[in-house]
Amino acid sequence: REVILHSENGVIGMGPAPAKGEEDYDLINAGKQPVTLLPGGCYFHHADSFAMMRGGHLDVCVLGAFQVSADGDLANWHTGAPDAIPAVGGAMDLAIGAKKTYVMMEHLTKSGESKLVKACTYPLTGIGCVSRIYTDLAVIDLDPAGAKVIEIVEGLTFNELQKLTAVALINAC
Repeated sequence: REVILHSENGVIGMGPAPAKGEEDYDLINAGKQPVTLLPGGCYFHHADSFAMMRGGHLDVCVLGAFQVSADGDLANWHTGAPDAIPAVGGAMDLAIGAKKTYVMMEHLTKSGESKLVKACTYPLTGIGCVSRIYTDLAVIDLDPAGAKVIEIVEGLTFNELQKLTAVALINAC
């Protein structure tokens, strides 16, 4: 299958990162990183990009997260810390507008707490929108039956993963 990458700031058909010294800072993704375009790729007004997101035209959205609840709630734009700068961007539109929302994140916070939680304590980006989580320790599907572990990093047992996770896991590997 062909995968066409879209960036919320109005880029579709992104290719690999440019070689060092060949960056064009007029062509960047939403994270302000220089990108390249594949044949047929283009950039366009960000309002059109948001219309794509809000109109349900994206099959899969991949976002980072501070927390994900067992029910698929997503918190990824603010920790609630008084000195933190909120960065909502288009995450709400992406999380709700895409047919499926996947999260890529570290399994634990810097202080060793699980980022997969029973209920998010940070401000929400979307409710019940996450269907799969990729962490540095496991791949976990979220559905009404619960948090199903479908893959674990080599060398880690299911029981060890469960001890690191704040919600009950189902072993589906």
